Amino acid sequence: WDADIDKRVERTATRPIASGKVSHKQALAFLALQLSCGLAVLVQLNMYSIALGASSLALVVTYPLMKRFIDWPQAYLGAVFNWGALLGWAAVRDSVQWDVVLPLYFGALSWTIFYDTIYAHQDKKDDAIVGVRSTALRFKDKSKMWLTAFGTSTVALFTLSGLAAHQTWPFYAGVALCGSHLAWQLASVDLDNPADCSRFFVSNKAIGGIMFTGIVAGNLLAA
Repeated sequence: WDADIDKRVERTATRPIASGKVSHKQALAFLALQLSCGLAVLVQLNMYSIALGASSLALVVTYPLMKRFIDWPQAYLGAVFNWGALLGWAAVRDSVQWDVVLPLYFGALSWTIFYDTIYAHQDKKDDAIVGVRSTALRFKDKSKMWLTAFGTSTVALFTLSGLAAHQTWPFYAGVALCGSHLAWQLASVDLDNPADCSRFFVSNKAIGGIMFTGIVAGNLLAA
């Protein structure tokens, strides 16, 4: 769905479909393979998880269109991308403990808006020309103020999730390190430099690793 837009944006013009290296038929065949693999995994889970996983399909299918119609496609991405926060708990417990899972989900959603807004700043000039919408264009020169709000929300919501789950100190240490990492990004990133935006966007992999380590260590200590 984005091939026509990707062709008109310098950074994405060389993507396989946009550049013609992969045909639409080949892309659809690969998509069918991926969906089949995903379905094969999903049906191994309990019925609650199957229903919860299937309920995300509308979000997944419509996400690629959102940049054409709303100023907040990064929030929509967060809603889709972090569905696993709900599904992971359900797969293990056959239910969802909402006071734990919802803060985790919305904290991860806030984090997604944070890093994907930085990502969107790479293409803001081309996006404005071709009509693609994003939080980078929505926030403009107030982007760092908004990013501060979403970074703060991320840390606060992760902390609430940990408190509801009775997590131990390694989890909170991980959250604190994540907060420090987000603050470092805010202080250092040049949102008018595409290469800098790309570098800081990629650096968010570290936050995922820190949170995973904190959750595992916290659970081991609590066991």
